Amino acid sequence: MGFLWVKALHIIFVISWFAGLFYLPRIFVNLAMVAPGNEAERQRLLLMARKLYRFMTILMMPAVGFGLVLWLYFGVGLHGPGNGWMHAKLALVLGLIGFHLWCKRILREFENGSNTRSHQWFRWFNEIPTVALFIIVPLVVIKPF
Repeated sequence: MGFLWVKALHIIFVISWFAGLFYLPRIFVNLAMVAPGNEAERQRLLLMARKLYRFMTILMMPAVGFGLVLWLYFGVGLHGPGNGWMHAKLALVLGLIGFHLWCKRILREFENGSNTRSHQWFRWFNEIPTVALFIIVPLVVIKPF
């Protein structure tokens, strides 16, 4: 029964973390589009971005933690042949953690007024977690290799 609870909690926290990974770059799109001199809108969006980043960081920790418990304690993807899917998933998760940290760096750039990227760039940046999700879910469900 413990395995199923850990698995359920892992899924819940992953979904919650992804919600932040999807939405924070959308806030960056809006920040990149703020007209010069519109300080009230800029500050409102920065406040939203800061709060969301803190919240999604809190959600990332148990998502990764429960995933590690599934992998190292319950042996999911650890034993037997055909566990290449787990290596690919772990690489993508590390990439998502990197994306998460990259978002913090971008947020700091917006805070100190040094962002030079356009809203179009952020629209493409916003697709990174979507692509990762479309790869990770089939890896976990289908286990193709």
